[in-house]
Amino acid sequence: MARNSEKAMAMLNRFTAAKKAEGRPAAERRPFLATECDDLSKAERWRHQIIREVAKKVSQIQNAGLGEYRIRDLNDEINKLLREKRHWEDRIIELGGPNYHKVGPKMLDHEGKEVPGNKGYKYFGAARDLPGVRELFEQEPARAARRTRGQLNRLVDADYYGYRDDDDGILAPLESDAERKKITRTVKDQRLAKAEAGEEDAEEDIYAVTEDPEEDDFDGRVKVDDEETFVAHVPVPSQKDMEELLVKKKKMELLEKYASSALMAQSTEARALLGFS
Repeated sequence: MARNSEKAMAMLNRFTAAKKAEGRPAAERRPFLATECDDLSKAERWRHQIIREVAKKVSQIQNAGLGEYRIRDLNDEINKLLREKRHWEDRIIELGGPNYHKVGPKMLDHEGKEVPGNKGYKYFGAARDLPGVRELFEQEPARAARRTRGQLNRLVDADYYGYRDDDDGILAPLESDAERKKITRTVKDQRLAKAEAGEEDAEEDIYAVTEDPEEDDFDGRVKVDDEETFVAHVPVPSQKDMEELLVKKKKMELLEKYASSALMAQSTEARALLGFS
């Protein structure tokens, strides 16, 4: 039980507080809407009051031992107060006051962290480590940037097409050894196949040239139905002769198409008089 002196002090404190409150006006409550306030000094006072409440709750939410539900409630209250603070700052601008959006301190705003893709709602203190919230802040690994066609073309050189594969001195001996083994195995398989078929192992010379004595005695005569005839060697017209012939034929076609028979007769007669064929 409390001692009498302690009781007396408690009663004295209450009496003193009551005496002081007699001459003091009743405490004024902050308006629910910022638009209800028309006094600039009061608007700034309510803004400072909200900042103090936010700072107090931010310090409380740092304690992870409060429990999940209490931490979530505190985080919701902080976000609600921050929205209310922005409303009062807008109202201060309307009343002709300073623009706190630009010149005001941003410590409380920077204390919270927004979820990527969810702008506006912030998580403070221990709320960032709540179940379901921690996963939201885990960033996915950045995807490797795709190379452009120009970057890929810069990587294409002689090595890409295998032009310098033999320069190292390793591939050529391996290829020759593998080729030699392949030829030996193929020849062996062919000989075994011939032996099983009972054929003689005689290799035919594919490069041998056989001479035909009849080809050397050709004198230009050709036999057709047991009769000897001579090959007529006619001169082949040149390219210029062919062009002149085509031009002459084209002229005749145009004359036949557009000139009358009388005009053609006169032209023929004139050419004959002049000595042109």
